[in-house]
Amino acid sequence: MLALTVFLMIGWASLAIYYSNLPDPIRLVTTILYGLISFFVLFVVRPRRRAFMVFIGIFVVVLVWWFTIPPSNNRAWQPDVAVLPYATINGNMVTIHNIRNCDYRTETDYTVRHYDKTFDLSKLQSADLFLVYWGSPYIAHTMFSFGFGDGNFVCISIETRKEKGEDYSAIKGFFRQYEITYVVADERDLVRLRTNYRNEDVYLYRLKAQPEIIRKVFLDYLREVNRLKDAPEWYNALTDNCTTALRGHTAPYNPHAKLDWRIIVNGFGDQFIYEEKILDQSLPFEKLKAVSHVNARGRAADKDPNFSQKIREGLPGI
Repeated sequence: MLALTVFLMIGWASLAIYYSNLPDPIRLVTTILYGLISFFVLFVVRPRRRAFMVFIGIFVVVLVWWFTIPPSNNRAWQPDVAVLPYATINGNMVTIHNIRNCDYRTETDYTVRHYDKTFDLSKLQSADLFLVYWGSPYIAHTMFSFGFGDGNFVCISIETRKEKGEDYSAIKGFFRQYEITYVVADERDLVRLRTNYRNEDVYLYRLKAQPEIIRKVFLDYLREVNRLKDAPEWYNALTDNCTTALRGHTAPYNPHAKLDWRIIVNGFGDQFIYEEKILDQSLPFEKLKAVSHVNARGRAADKDPNFSQKIREGLPGI
């Protein structure tokens, strides 16, 4: 067990250095040097106790350096995440600034548009969960959408904030390569991008929750949106991602919240919340999931101003 732990430590530290923001030649050379020095200390230095203490010291240096890498809001961002949203709250009236509504021609060819809109919290009535599968059935992207009685919806997607020319890497997602961003957008943007242009599998579920709880969760999201505008944070594929952050916003207001392995393997997250009776119970789960697939609805609605209403027609619980 000790040997396994040591090798895992070496592996993590090597990847942390390799996937860092050091210049390319220095990054590669430093990674190799760290590995060589670690193995030299462990296999050459004696006695073993001294070797282990030196190894731990080197690892701590890497760990401290890694934790001190600062996130930033000032980079050459991709256009779709270049403008951060924020909210101003005045009693029941909430104005969200920079709501995104991109006009897509293809997944990568689009015109970025933003607008401001004021919402009345007294009309906030519903919360919906989107699960988006782009490959593996075990992992999904989650988005939260808040519905107001006047037919308006605000969708929030917790994502990596990528720089120009940067692609997402699952490995890099563990190593402080991306800042986290809350994309606050029109569903014709966030949902239609995935149903109509990325051809990902999108499922929509209405959550069973009281309006006062939905209001608290909505305001919790907006507080984080405002905080990130002033104090950026790193995204982490394991500890601070779309689903763990979602749970962080909802758990304080759910007295029955509990940990479950499906929070990490979130492709089964809908099954988990179905068992917790947070989803409509009129159908067995397998049938509920089948009818909650909204890709065909999204393609049919396309640029319809009533896109949000069209994708919800006839769904259980709505």
